[in-house]
Amino acid sequence: MIKHYSITLPSLSRGFHIITDEVLQKIEKLPQEGVLFLYIKHTSAGLSINENADPTVLMDYESFFNHIVPEHMPFVKHDIEGPDDMPAHIKSSLVGSSIHIPIIGGRLALGTWQGIYLCEFRNSPHRRSLIATIYS
Repeated sequence: MIKHYSITLPSLSRGFHIITDEVLQKIEKLPQEGVLFLYIKHTSAGLSINENADPTVLMDYESFFNHIVPEHMPFVKHDIEGPDDMPAHIKSSLVGSSIHIPIIGGRLALGTWQGIYLCEFRNSPHRRSLIATIYS
């Protein structure tokens, strides 16, 4: 059995945001066994799984990604939407556009300190669209 759910997240500021609860609220009910495949339909934001306990992890991720892919790189040509546009595409490619999470016993089999991250790389908030697919 395969079920698809469309999820629209509210506009969030640039940075890393834990969206586990928002995703689960949009899914009717998890099966006892299966897999959640989550996909973001954008090229300037990504998805990841990481620590959900200490908020400084979210800030450190933002700092790290801004350090390795800064804005205003003189060799970048694609800047039609602003100096954050191409860096957002690069960061999105580094993070990825999808994740898989096992479903065991009717729950996401995340580790104790794990959560689903929306990685928003644009300076202006954008509504983001996700597709959640449940395989059971």
